[in-house]
Amino acid sequence: MELIVIILVLVVSYLLGAIPFGVIFVRLIGHKDILKVESGRTGGTNALRAAGFGAGFLTALMDMLKGTAAVLLARWLLPGTFWLEALAGMASILGHNYSIFLMERNENGRMVLRGGAGGATCAGVSLGLWPASFLIIFPLSASLWYFLGYASVATMSIAFFSIVIFTVRALMGLSPWEYAIGSLGAELLLVWALRPNIKRLIQGNERLVGWRVRNQKKKA
Repeated sequence: MELIVIILVLVVSYLLGAIPFGVIFVRLIGHKDILKVESGRTGGTNALRAAGFGAGFLTALMDMLKGTAAVLLARWLLPGTFWLEALAGMASILGHNYSIFLMERNENGRMVLRGGAGGATCAGVSLGLWPASFLIIFPLSASLWYFLGYASVATMSIAFFSIVIFTVRALMGLSPWEYAIGSLGAELLLVWALRPNIKRLIQGNERLVGWRVRNQKKKA
């Protein structure tokens, strides 16, 4: 019976993560297809580019809550099973990045799953694991997003800060090690999804966001 519950939690967590809120809100607010705008990803940053602040905010909020819901589902159905909470969070990020609802053929005729990069969902997972983590992660990652100007770096920093937080808490005996290991798994998922962005960062032609975009427009 427990195995069935575990499988159910992971499948539902993936499906929760796979809900493409960016597609929905950009379609409703901006009447556009987010998959055809800029990076083609479904996260909050691209929703902001496609349809403005409202779409970006709602997308980021709902993407975050997907991760929180996955953790809480695992905690509710199997209390104290910390490794399942971590895996449920990772499953929601996997669903967000590779959504079964956004399956299509690429230029080579292969079936691929579209989605986002998982930053907001990762933040939601951390929120579910330890609510106060959000008070640390959000201002730090938001500052990187706005002032450094690279959404990809800010996205990867969310999981990085989670790793630091839950490692420190585990060393202090305040959180299980499973949370820190799950955060490391989340970082690997984010880095894998952001491979094209990392390549552009190395080449020096990554897309800019935040303050640096405004500064460029003023100079122009």
